[in-house]
Amino acid sequence: MYNLMKRKIVWLCSSITLLSGLIAMPALADVAVITNPGSGVSTASSGDVKALFLGKSKTIAGKSLTPVEQKSGGARGSFNDKVLGKSDSQLKAYWTKLLFSGKGSPPKGLADDAAVKAHVAANANSIGYIDSAAVDGSVKVILTVK
Repeated sequence: MYNLMKRKIVWLCSSITLLSGLIAMPALADVAVITNPGSGVSTASSGDVKALFLGKSKTIAGKSLTPVEQKSGGARGSFNDKVLGKSDSQLKAYWTKLLFSGKGSPPKGLADDAAVKAHVAANANSIGYIDSAAVDGSVKVILTVK
């Protein structure tokens, strides 16, 4: 009887742990890479965007663009994972190395989707990323990452 009760408790604890992990898992939303409608850029590849956001390039389709990123949030995690192929800690190490060697600096960090969208809408040479659900007519989507 004791062993049966012990097995049931172990099963219950395991089930709760598994379910709490599934509930806590963030949903990875589609990320829209956006520019100002007047930027002259109509589309971009994931590789072009990656090179720009990692400081390896300053242009897309021959147009000079200045990237802005989000300081935190769901779009940041999805963008870093799906486009840059790096975690937050890997990106921090990457930019620290470039900063100390004088070879580059990270994109300006803004608070959230709304701040990135407002900045890009107000600056013709800006590029950023937001949750695709936050897109409106003030910006142009040049890449959607699922």
